Amino acid sequence: MYGGDEVSAIVIDLGSHTCKAGYAGEDAPKAVFPSVVGSIDQMEVDDAVKSERDSGTAPDSKNIVKTFDSDKTKTKRKLYVGSQALGYRRDHMEVLSPLKDGVVVDWDIVDNIWDHAFRERLLIDPKEHPMLLAEPSSNSPQQRERTAELMFEKYKVPALFLAKNAVLTSFASGRATALVVDSGGGSTTVAPVHDGYVLQKAVATSPIGGEFLTECMMKSLESKGITIKPRFSFKRKEIRQGEFQIVDLDFPNTTESYKLYSQRVIVSDIKECVCRAPDALYDETAYANVPMTSYELPDGQTLEIGADRFKIPDVLFNPSLIQIIPGMESFSESNPTIRGLPQMVIESINKCDVDIRRELFSSILLAGGTASMQQLKERLEKDLLEESPQAARVKVLASGNTTERRFSVWIGGSILASLGSFQQMWFSKAEYEEHGVSYIQRKCP
Repeated sequence: MYGGDEVSAIVIDLGSHTCKAGYAGEDAPKAVFPSVVGSIDQMEVDDAVKSERDSGTAPDSKNIVKTFDSDKTKTKRKLYVGSQALGYRRDHMEVLSPLKDGVVVDWDIVDNIWDHAFRERLLIDPKEHPMLLAEPSSNSPQQRERTAELMFEKYKVPALFLAKNAVLTSFASGRATALVVDSGGGSTTVAPVHDGYVLQKAVATSPIGGEFLTECMMKSLESKGITIKPRFSFKRKEIRQGEFQIVDLDFPNTTESYKLYSQRVIVSDIKECVCRAPDALYDETAYANVPMTSYELPDGQTLEIGADRFKIPDVLFNPSLIQIIPGMESFSESNPTIRGLPQMVIESINKCDVDIRRELFSSILLAGGTASMQQLKERLEKDLLEESPQAARVKVLASGNTTERRFSVWIGGSILASLGSFQQMWFSKAEYEEHGVSYIQRKCP
């Protein structure tokens, strides 16, 4: 139906932590950058807009443009997208995320993220490429229509397809039926996929993802009196060869959200370097004398991290641990019903039809950045063997290659969009013009 081999499709997976984009048929995304953006509000000139804002009605979203222009009736914010733009500290720059619980809440930011992916990173014209977008299993029909509308109206793409994250992960591993455990930045989702369709009624989610674990790590370090200095707050000056002195820099106009973002980048790296899932349930006394692991911070301090290496990953399996992390108590009070990974898996499988439960137990797929933590697969398998029914053969599958585990959703999209048999599945611009935007619900189940 479409130009076969000449034009390759573009696959985009906008996650809560990073956005992955690249060409279908390749084995890894070309562009990977944070899905948060820096935003600076610029002065409004016109009183009409001011009075609108004061009376509590937001100016029409079309009035929010990306850059400052001479027209004097628009509220403006300038958005900075991409790791380089975010790494540069600017006065009054807030760090905003377009997603809340995996669902888009700010379309203006999403639009800018896509724009950055197409024009600055992939260097393509979206008019010439069909687009395959990954979406969360919980995406609402309104969200999907909005996505389609933006793609066809603004980017004028020739064709579009929306595919569920869990389905793409199961494609990446070559299975049509699997239980996908996707632990990303913002949350952890357990979704059963049967013959290429997500069984919506059995999807289980938990707000514990990579960013939450980073937060726990940060609070735990703070409680020990360690302050993480963001990279912009100091410079290193060489006194003698190989000896450096740290000079603190003061930027009074840095926003709290940017400071936090910069600290999280560092803490997240600490977490990825030293943490691993413990072999059994975490126990204060057993882990009291584990050997320390050292980590050098950007400002030259060396941290010694002991029991936290195991305690923090174990939150995924045993959320009641949150109560013993200083500063996180309020979270466990406000979310008393959070379940650990093994419970979520078993609960999800029990909500499925009896006929496919065995097959799901034997193909549990791990995906997402948080799932690439050391020992996570072994620990999940062990816990499930203890809790699952006797007859079930439990098998947890995870790619040995952590890149593949991190990008499994994107890789599944890349495989799908480059299949010959998939080419007649696209929702084309002609169909959009003929049937309207609601037709996407039928074309992309």
